[in-house]
Amino acid sequence: MTVTKMSWRPTYRSSKFRNVYGKVANRENCYDGIPITKNVHDNHFCAVNSKFVAVVTESSGGGSFIVIPVSQSGRLDSHYPKVCGHQGNVLDIKWNPFFENIIASCSEDTSVRVWEIPEGGLRRNMTEAVLELYGHSRRVGLIEWHPTSSGILFSAGYDYKVLIWNLEIGEPVKMIDCHTDVILSMSFNTDGSLLATSCKDKKLRVIEPRSGTVLQHASCKNHRVNRVVFLGNLKRLLTTGVSRWNTRQIALWDQEDLSMPIVEEDIDGLSGLLFPFYDADTHMLYLAGKGDGNIRYFEITTEKPYLQYLMEYRSPAPQKGLGVMPKHGLEVGACEVFRFYKLVTLKGLIEPVSMIVPRRSDTYQEDIYPMTAGTEPALSASEWLSGINRDPVLMSLKEGYRRPNQLVFKAPVKEKKSVVVNGIDLLENVPPRTENELLRMFFRQQDELRRLKEELTTKDVRIRQLELELNNLKNVSPNNV
Repeated sequence: MTVTKMSWRPTYRSSKFRNVYGKVANRENCYDGIPITKNVHDNHFCAVNSKFVAVVTESSGGGSFIVIPVSQSGRLDSHYPKVCGHQGNVLDIKWNPFFENIIASCSEDTSVRVWEIPEGGLRRNMTEAVLELYGHSRRVGLIEWHPTSSGILFSAGYDYKVLIWNLEIGEPVKMIDCHTDVILSMSFNTDGSLLATSCKDKKLRVIEPRSGTVLQHASCKNHRVNRVVFLGNLKRLLTTGVSRWNTRQIALWDQEDLSMPIVEEDIDGLSGLLFPFYDADTHMLYLAGKGDGNIRYFEITTEKPYLQYLMEYRSPAPQKGLGVMPKHGLEVGACEVFRFYKLVTLKGLIEPVSMIVPRRSDTYQEDIYPMTAGTEPALSASEWLSGINRDPVLMSLKEGYRRPNQLVFKAPVKEKKSVVVNGIDLLENVPPRTENELLRMFFRQQDELRRLKEELTTKDVRIRQLELELNNLKNVSPNNV
C-alpha cells in the first residue's frame, strides 16, 4: 500500500547552507583611499584572484586601474603606481584563470590589452602591455576568458560583435555577429563549449562559439534580460532583468529550450541592476544590486521549487561593483565558501565580505568543499579551436592544496624599452620620489636582507649535516672492508 502526503502539508527542505552568513572584514583588512571610477557603465570594475585585487580608478586623460597585492590591506598611498596605457576609460578588467599575473582590460579607445603584473605588484606606472588587440570599430564593453583553454579571450564591443582572440598569435580568429544591439553580458558553460549572451535587443541567445551558430534564442518581452549566467552542469540558465511592471526579476531557463522560462520570481521594486553570481560547487546563487547594500542568496535545485531562498546579507554602504575571489583563494579553515570584494565609492573603500557556513568542528569539511576547477588549463588555444572540448582540471582544497602551475604565458611579446648604464636598467630602478616611497623601499630591502640571512643560515646547517654524513660514510667503509 502506498502512502501519499497530504497536499496541505507544508514542504520543508533541509539544507546545509540555510545558515550561511556574511561577515565583513575588519577595517584594517579593507583597502582604503582608492579613487574608484565614477563611470556609470554597468560593470563590476573590480577583478580578484589569490594574488591581486585590481580596481578601475578615476583618472584624467585616458583610463587606468590599480593592482594591489591581496595581503597589502590598509590605506593606499596617493602616489600608488597604476596601469595606465589606455587612451580612453577602462570599462572591464578580468584576470586570466590560469596565469595569475596576467590581466586583460578593455576600453573606450576600442582596444583590448593584456598586461603582465610583476610578482609583488607594481613598482612604477605600467604603460606598455604585453599585447594590444585591435579589431573592434567602437568601444569595447566586455571581456571574458575561456574557462578551460589557455590563451583564448572573448571581447564584446558596441559594434554589436563578439571577437574571439587567440593570444598565442595575437590575432582574432572568429567573429560572432548575430547580435543586433549592444551585448550586455556573456557567460560560458562548464567546458566552454557554449556561450550565452544577453543583448539590448531583448533577446537571450545560446551560441556555439567556434561556428557562431545560434542554437537557442528567446525573445524576452515580459522579462527584459540584463544579465545571464550558466548554472554549472545543471543545463540551466539564470537571468536577471526587469518585468513589464518595472520590478526586478530573476528567471530560470532550460538551456535546450528557451521558449519559456521554467520559473520567474520578482525580487523587489528597486531600479539598480541585479548582478548574479553562481557557485557551482555549492549550487548557491548570490544576487547583488548595483547601488544596494545587501546581497541575497539562494540555493538552486533540480526539482521544484528550483530556487530556495536562504538569507540576506545587509549593509548600509551601497556597492558600485563586486569582485569575487576564486575558490583556491578562500580560507578553508574558516568554512568560507564565497568571498566578495565590495566597491564603496563614497568612502573610496574595498570591503571583503566572506560567506561562511557555521560549523563547530575544526576539521576539513569535505561536504562543502568538493573537487573544484583549478589553475591548470585543460586545453591549449589551438586544441580548442580545432573542436576539442574538455572539462576543467579539478583540484582539492584540503589543507590549502594547490597543484603547482609550471606553465608560462606565451604570447607575441613586444621588445621592452630599456636604458642600461653600467649594467643597471634605469627605467626598472626608478629612484623614490616621496618620503613614503623611500620608507617602503627601505623596509622592503630590510625584509629581503632578513630573508636572505635566514636562507643562508638554513643552508649552513644543511652543509654541516651533509659533512657529518660524509664523515660517517668514510668511517664505516674501512670497517666493512
